[in-house]
Amino acid sequence: MDFNDYMSLDFSILYRCMHKYYDIALTNYDISSGQVSFLTILNKNEGITLAELANICSFDKGTVTKGIQKLEEKGYVIEQNSTDKRAKLLYLTSKAKSIMSDLYMIKRNWWEFITKEVDDESLLKYQNVQNLLVKQAKSYLEATNTDDIKFFGLQKTTLLDYPGKLASTIFTGGCNFCCPFCQNSDLVYLKEGLKEISENEILTFLNSRKKILDGICISGGEPLLHKGLIPFIKKVKEMGLLVKLDTNGFLYERLKEIVDLKLVDYVAMDIKNSPSKYSITSGVDNLDLEPIKKSVELLKSSPVDYEFRTTIVKEFHDESSIREIGLWLRGAKRYFLQNFRNDEFVINKNLHSLDINTMNKFKEILKNDILEVELRGV
Repeated sequence: MDFNDYMSLDFSILYRCMHKYYDIALTNYDISSGQVSFLTILNKNEGITLAELANICSFDKGTVTKGIQKLEEKGYVIEQNSTDKRAKLLYLTSKAKSIMSDLYMIKRNWWEFITKEVDDESLLKYQNVQNLLVKQAKSYLEATNTDDIKFFGLQKTTLLDYPGKLASTIFTGGCNFCCPFCQNSDLVYLKEGLKEISENEILTFLNSRKKILDGICISGGEPLLHKGLIPFIKKVKEMGLLVKLDTNGFLYERLKEIVDLKLVDYVAMDIKNSPSKYSITSGVDNLDLEPIKKSVELLKSSPVDYEFRTTIVKEFHDESSIREIGLWLRGAKRYFLQNFRNDEFVINKNLHSLDINTMNKFKEILKNDILEVELRGV
């Protein structure tokens, strides 16, 4: 475990211990530690709006709204109309003001206890570092509230990722699955120190190569997680480049929007396994398969060119699962079987590939239901 892992764990332990302390100390007040934060902020800033409170706390508006509603129900907060009818102003009730001294003492006692063996100089350094971390964290959230999209990898030239095309492949970070056989673990876990590539850097590079390249492949991670994906693709299309999208198909509505807007020229959708084995293969317990099934039907009925593909792993795929996949995808025009390849970036390094004879057997089984079936990477 590296330093950043320890730091994250330490913050988590401190946070949980604090909440356990507050659960005991606040028993007689029927409020939570999070609500204490709302009350102490309002005590110093009466007359602010929900939006202003959310900004101070760096909470989303929905969380703050629920917290304030509970405090209103318990008689601690009241909302009053303002000149702007769209926003109400928040004030503490007399009930809340009567317990504020108690709340401040509860907060002080916790701080005194956990810092009693820390000298003043060390404590000041810690507070300065913490203030800097909070400042940086807030600035990051403000930056990510834009439609920019950041990438974590760029393969400048490939003849393999986009069938029949010379392309560049760019990799987004983050994924809603955690497939044990995934070979991009860094993009799933987004480890600290992983170098980001800004949208501007990618666009500048593509603009310099637009007369050479046929198009780009957007892979991941899961690209559809990023709200800035559509604006980015529009900028790429303006350069005259083709766009291929790799996706796991779980975010059906976002995939449909991109397909309906005719922003992609080719979609490669991963089929992790047969429906009965999808959860264990995707690394997500009780996975809802409905959006994935809808994505399959969307591509089968859409004019956009597409392929389905499955990474075959000895521990997850057998003849019965292949037959089930064939029935599920019946009528699809193109399907690739990719043999698992173990390397240093695989999430679970205890998995194995299959022999070529078994792969060919799977291929023949699938040909009964799918128009074109090929092996890839064997």
